[in-house]
Amino acid sequence: MQFADREAQDVLAQCVTAMARLDTELHFTWMNPALAELLGAGMLRWQGASLEVIEPGSSGIVDAARRALADQQVVVLRQVAVRSSADADLIGDIAFTPLGDQHLLLELHPHSATSERGSPLLSESLRGFAHEVKNPLAGVRGAAQLIGRRVDTDELRELADLIIGESDRLTALADRLLRARGKPRLTRLNLHELLERVALLIAAEAEAPNVRRDYDPSLPLAIGDGDRLYQLILNLARNAVEAEATTLTLRTRVEFGVRLNERLRRVVLRVDVIDDGHGVPADIASTLYQPLVSGRPNGTGLGLALAREIAHEHGGELRHGSRAGATTFTLLLPLELSP
Repeated sequence: MQFADREAQDVLAQCVTAMARLDTELHFTWMNPALAELLGAGMLRWQGASLEVIEPGSSGIVDAARRALADQQVVVLRQVAVRSSADADLIGDIAFTPLGDQHLLLELHPHSATSERGSPLLSESLRGFAHEVKNPLAGVRGAAQLIGRRVDTDELRELADLIIGESDRLTALADRLLRARGKPRLTRLNLHELLERVALLIAAEAEAPNVRRDYDPSLPLAIGDGDRLYQLILNLARNAVEAEATTLTLRTRVEFGVRLNERLRRVVLRVDVIDDGHGVPADIASTLYQPLVSGRPNGTGLGLALAREIAHEHGGELRHGSRAGATTFTLLLPLELSP
């Protein structure tokens, strides 16, 4: 999309989505009325202004725009403060999309809909992604079914069934993103059984790391949605594989007196996913859980964003730490989901 096309610019001017064009120096060269209204001043007021004028403090807006230009990829910031001419700052999601190497498209989506916990719902970009993957998933499932009918060994049939099961799970995940967000289906569940399912799937992948178990045998049953928690842990394990880890450790513990989401919990269940891969790049550590932020050139930046949302759905938190030879992602879950 190039703004040299006057018709394209006229169309964008009518959009309800707040948008602007920035040059390589990160100055506003164009803005549609929707953004001007949000920022509280006329469009001419912003002509030639620096992006810095809408960044209160060090919220990372300018750094994100520079990264989008340098890497020529979409960069998204979630739940960021944006300075306006009004008395209060806006809170919203900002996306920077390169338009060639000379311009950036800025999109601002102010927050309105929120989840029960007050955090923003997944962005429309993720819902668009979910829509696009459903048809390929159906093709993968159909191919796996044909393979399962034609192979003559139990081992190959088991792998075909594994592909079918994963395709069904991802299709259900896509459906969940496409419809209004529902509450988790909470049951009593064994976290070790979820971890073993993850270990089995990881072991079936090419160049799989050695999987070590360090389980607390006295770990009580958790309360949660098994499919969603499985998705969370699998995302963390797959990140380890993609970081070229040679060893993946799955560890469980019980913690006492832990503060979760500003509330002191008496008993907390802890799941650690530890790997010896490349670790978390320092330049994205502060934005690691934002959608479309990835440390890999071919990464989607979706896995950790979904993992954190699932943790929050369960009243828990997702934390991480990284040092030479050891990256740890920790899921903390309250033993009871009392308010």
